[in-house]
Amino acid sequence: MPTRLAVVGATLALGAALVGAPVAVATPSSADPTAVSRITAATSGFAAAPIAWRRCKDDFLRDAGARCGMLTVPLDHANPTGDTIRLAVSRVKHRGSKDRGVMFTNPGGPGGSGTFLAGYGQFVPGKAARTYDWIGMDPRGVGASRPALTCDRRYNKIGTRPPYVPTRDAIIDRWVARAEAYAADCGTSAAAELLPHMKTTDTVADLELLREALGAERVSFYGLSYGTYIAQVYATLHPDRLDRLVLDGVVDPRKVWYAANAGQNVAFERAITAFYRWAARGHADLRLGRTAVKVERTYHRLLRRLARKPVNGVGAAELSDVALGAGYAAFLWPEVAAALSEIVTKGTARLARRAYTDINPTTPGADNGYAAYLATICTDAPWPTDLAVLLADNELQDQRYPFGTWPNGWFNAPCRTWPAPPASAAVEVATVARPALLINETFDGATPIEGAYEVRRRFTQSVLIEGVRGTTHAGSLSGVRCVDRRIAAYLGTGRLPQRRPGDARSDVRCPPVPKPPVGLPD
Repeated sequence: MPTRLAVVGATLALGAALVGAPVAVATPSSADPTAVSRITAATSGFAAAPIAWRRCKDDFLRDAGARCGMLTVPLDHANPTGDTIRLAVSRVKHRGSKDRGVMFTNPGGPGGSGTFLAGYGQFVPGKAARTYDWIGMDPRGVGASRPALTCDRRYNKIGTRPPYVPTRDAIIDRWVARAEAYAADCGTSAAAELLPHMKTTDTVADLELLREALGAERVSFYGLSYGTYIAQVYATLHPDRLDRLVLDGVVDPRKVWYAANAGQNVAFERAITAFYRWAARGHADLRLGRTAVKVERTYHRLLRRLARKPVNGVGAAELSDVALGAGYAAFLWPEVAAALSEIVTKGTARLARRAYTDINPTTPGADNGYAAYLATICTDAPWPTDLAVLLADNELQDQRYPFGTWPNGWFNAPCRTWPAPPASAAVEVATVARPALLINETFDGATPIEGAYEVRRRFTQSVLIEGVRGTTHAGSLSGVRCVDRRIAAYLGTGRLPQRRPGDARSDVRCPPVPKPPVGLPD
């Protein structure tokens, strides 16, 4: 299961979720009234129809015992009598006589297809998860939901992209032109009607209608990565509708979303340093360097080499995207190391090419996750439109955090000219006496642990489990008994571990997701 989640994260590149560093964007201080009225409309002006459950097409879901269907919701929750769209949903019903209700899930992104998570309960130790109806959903515009957003399926085609690092003005010009063209293509796409209605608040309103369609008075929520932010907004706007809450890879609600991406640049530098150290221990096999510093130099030397002359179609941008996997999850280290080692020792990049094309196909709709990601982060809150500001921010961060800064900057660049307006401010996540089980590894690059500290402070009855010195993003239910048994206990009894005094700290310290054996994969 972790491998499947890792693919979701890797496909979305650096957009998995988010934290902050000092940048020129104000932190919101109050809820956006437009967003709140949209939520209210969802519960007062639209009657959610029951879902017709049918056989799932997906093998994993069928094996898990799931049934699938479609939920009809308003395109615009502020206009509940207007056009409608359909959302793909899945359900694995509880087994036995004990019924603890509905468990909503979300895998993150934004833009991650989530129907497969109806089968996630099987990875919870013991029998507690069997007492819930596990619900998966492809959010609006995503996956099997209709319409699905797609703008340019060839945007990430191998061999078409310049290097990320702008060593000359021509590279900046190419990336700016690409980003502007992609944003424009989204604005004229077949599903362009979705663009003003892809905010987190729209997804929360959809979930409220899903709750009604399922006939549930209250729901529990298992959120991963960006899914933790959906849950935070849900808890803020519908606090009486939530029961148990598990948040893994916790988004910092203060950093929605420009500052969040800047913070990722800092955190991914910490995460990739652990990979450099690991690779150095395997120098005899990998030939990447005998120390972490030498491995880092090798990596950046390869980027410069491929920027001058790609190998097997793999340029510097493609290699950066492959290496990103090592920043997301420790269990991807051997595959990333093998790809780098092949270039060093053989002068070929077949492994890197295969890894890149696997997560960046060019089939119809291949950019769906990316398009939906942008549609949310570009509109949840204001985004800078001044190119000079964006370039200056990235140039400054790149001096200290070169692993992710420019890849992240260009990944999010279409927000500068996005064809749908943003909300005036992000929803301010409430400070409430809210029980929740929070999980974060110490050096998570996508959702730095500082965000988990902040949510722990706001949810004053929550408890944080820390995977000490780990770098894996949203890695719960990966077999770490210290973490997984506490998830099972909470889902089964509702009781949390003891909360300890203080703010910027965890309450339970567990081993991280294990590092793989040093060297090349078998």
